[in-house]
Amino acid sequence: MSEEILNAYEQGKRLGIVVEGSLSQGVEVKLDPEISVEDMAVGRYVTIDGKNRRFFGILTDVSLGAIDRSLSITPPDVSDPFIAKVVSGTSVYGKLHVLPMLAVAGILGIDEKPQPAKTVPPHFSTVRTASDEDIALIFGREDEHHFYVGNPLDMETKVCLNLAELVKRSNGVFGKSGTGKTFLTRILLVGMLQKNAATNLIFDMHNEYGWEGTKEGGGKVKGLKQHFSSQVAVFTLDEESSRRRGVSTDFVVEIGYDEIEPEDIEILRDTLKLTERAAQAAYRFRRRLGGSWLEKFVNEESRDEINALAKEWDEHEATIANLHRGLEGLMRLPFFKPKAREDSVRRILEYLDRGLNVVLEFGRYGDNIAAYVLVANLLSRRIHQRYRERTERSLGEGAQKPHPLVITIEEAHKFLNPAVASQTIFGTIAREMRKYNVTLLIIDQRPSGIDEEVMSQLGTKITCLLENEKDIDAVLAGVSGRSELRSVLAKLEPQQQALIFGHAVPMPVVIRTREYGSAESYRELGRGEKRGVTKDKDLWE
Repeated sequence: MSEEILNAYEQGKRLGIVVEGSLSQGVEVKLDPEISVEDMAVGRYVTIDGKNRRFFGILTDVSLGAIDRSLSITPPDVSDPFIAKVVSGTSVYGKLHVLPMLAVAGILGIDEKPQPAKTVPPHFSTVRTASDEDIALIFGREDEHHFYVGNPLDMETKVCLNLAELVKRSNGVFGKSGTGKTFLTRILLVGMLQKNAATNLIFDMHNEYGWEGTKEGGGKVKGLKQHFSSQVAVFTLDEESSRRRGVSTDFVVEIGYDEIEPEDIEILRDTLKLTERAAQAAYRFRRRLGGSWLEKFVNEESRDEINALAKEWDEHEATIANLHRGLEGLMRLPFFKPKAREDSVRRILEYLDRGLNVVLEFGRYGDNIAAYVLVANLLSRRIHQRYRERTERSLGEGAQKPHPLVITIEEAHKFLNPAVASQTIFGTIAREMRKYNVTLLIIDQRPSGIDEEVMSQLGTKITCLLENEKDIDAVLAGVSGRSELRSVLAKLEPQQQALIFGHAVPMPVVIRTREYGSAESYRELGRGEKRGVTKDKDLWE
């Protein structure tokens, strides 16, 4: 072992020693007298030098202890600095609660891959702050698969996500409003493009990911198109809004009435305030009239015409009126047409198959949650079907499998709440994991509104500050060390801090999100752009 490497692994500052604990609850660490308890922060990484193993853990709690309980009743006079120093070194002390997550054989463990901790370090094992080399050993260094997303608390070293592992399952970014979910999502998407981990279809509700976005406190930041001009295509539902914002678009999306299925309408029951009978009536109309039923239905304007339609179709007048009220305003949006000029799904697939990432901006219609849910579900359902056919054909005929696709949706609880998760394509994709090379990146401030089964299928969760108890419980459900991580999550800063845990990281980590917005950050994030992407043969026939 070289002296240089040995010194690197010993650079972590000694904090104290292990005095008690268990594998399930974590270990208690008595701080050394010279270490100030005020300098200890929940979420910090530490290493523990056991006799035969080196443990990596996360600090989950900080507390105070006393040898003699009577000191809490009759505290000594500490106005004299000498007395205060003597007491703090002998009678009272600081304590840390550490949850060991990983271990490597040997104290140094340089050549070993960290494994989940299945035991605890012995009494009086030395506890140190994690070094840069410790973090690199756990999370890897930037390479063709690992992407730098942020820094551990109180450290400048880089925490990397394994993007090849990330895209193998659906993932979630959570946090209350204003905590930086969009900021963090933008960085993740940049990483996927930079490392070519997957192609992306982004349903951009508030026009944040295409050409440019906004930052907290005002001002603009670059979107994906400015970083990767030859790898990103911007589609729009609102050409006027895109033109007004100076965004050059590649395609204007229109949705034909004949593309809308009753399943697309049923998931809008709560949003459009439809009764169950009204939602079910859509299925009956579709069977009777085929693809033209919706055009005929929304074109009926007067109450007499609607009542006549109800009589003709043998439906209750109130049911028909309820369905008509729910759909009329929605179908009047300019991008809904009796017949679309071009097949939007085919155009999206053409771009995806060329290795281009598609951002679909909603323009002025992003605040219309019914329109967002309907369009995202409709397009994703048809695109998923084509990926399914393509994947099955590759298995049977030895054809080329499609490149992994990640579909990004915001306000995910609207698609994935318990009432509709089993009916939407997004619930299907989450449960399939990566069966057909399609996964989700879901963004939400109300994870408690998402179906429990869907939450359990998410591979990696990136969670900014949450304050609602139900939301915290939903994010941490089924996670090992849940109670300890709960205290870590509750102590996050209001902005640009996140707890990451799951499939793409070896152990949970609290990060300060990497910088985004400066010229230097743009240079770093834009590295790896591919030039001159050319169209391949059409593989979707």
